[in-house]
Amino acid sequence: MSNTDKIITEEEAHQNPLLATTLDAESDSELKQFLVNYTGAKLSPEQDEVTVHMIAETLAVEFPEFMYAIAEENFLRGYQLGLEDATTLTTETETAPGNEQ
Repeated sequence: MSNTDKIITEEEAHQNPLLATTLDAESDSELKQFLVNYTGAKLSPEQDEVTVHMIAETLAVEFPEFMYAIAEENFLRGYQLGLEDATTLTTETETAPGNEQ
């Protein structure tokens, strides 16, 4: 292993830095502004900073049907991609030079 390889823990691999992004109520979208203000009023965070994670948690509690639909779509796309990758890997391995039977 070279010195340039970065080793991370399993916990770090499952953390998404985008979830820690703080959002500003002054935004270009009315919906985004509403979600930031609603979440801020509902959770009353320290320093009045609302993060993407806070909004996701609020949506999960207040509107679970929406979050289920998003999660299901994400799962199905990931599953489909995995199947495509497996098919491609098998096909490439079988046709690689030196793998003649």
